[in-house]
Amino acid sequence: MSETTRARRSDAERTVRTILEAAERVLSRNPAASMEQIAEAAGVARTTVHRRFASREALVDAMAGWATRQFAAAVAAAHPETTPPLVALYQVTANVLRVKIDWGFAMSRALSADPEVSRVHAEVEASCDRLFRRAQAAGVLRADVDVDWARRVYYALIHEAAQHHDGDADTLATRLVDTLLRGLGPGLNAAAVL
Repeated sequence: MSETTRARRSDAERTVRTILEAAERVLSRNPAASMEQIAEAAGVARTTVHRRFASREALVDAMAGWATRQFAAAVAAAHPETTPPLVALYQVTANVLRVKIDWGFAMSRALSADPEVSRVHAEVEASCDRLFRRAQAAGVLRADVDVDWARRVYYALIHEAAQHHDGDADTLATRLVDTLLRGLGPGLNAAAVL
């Protein structure tokens, strides 16, 4: 591949990323925004957006795919298979919150029918499940905790933290993981009370 070809490809990738980022900003504020409004926010001609994305739906699908890849990369960057479980849990949480906060509109569309998006989400879920099992084996989670339930609660906490964020991702991650691991009560055993 020639240097000129590489430079063109790099320019094209930057243009696509600029459009995707602009679309996220614009559609987060106004989900009904037009391709023209997105082009204006990206600082490119409307024809440039249409040349890259055949339709608004194609653009939203591309955003979902981009956000999903960023989501998977955020999980992988924490090395959840090898980092000590508690450290990995905090790092995965902070990384994922950054993506979900920055790409909220696209992430809300990321559960699309696209088989690649579905595959990536399944891989992330399997990685999270393995992390939770490692955490349980290390004593970070109680031995009697249903790991599937814990993972679903964790996902719900991440969703809420991303939707109503009132701090940076690291602060939110600390609050979220502390809530997951310590709960909100004084440590009563619900089964014993009932």
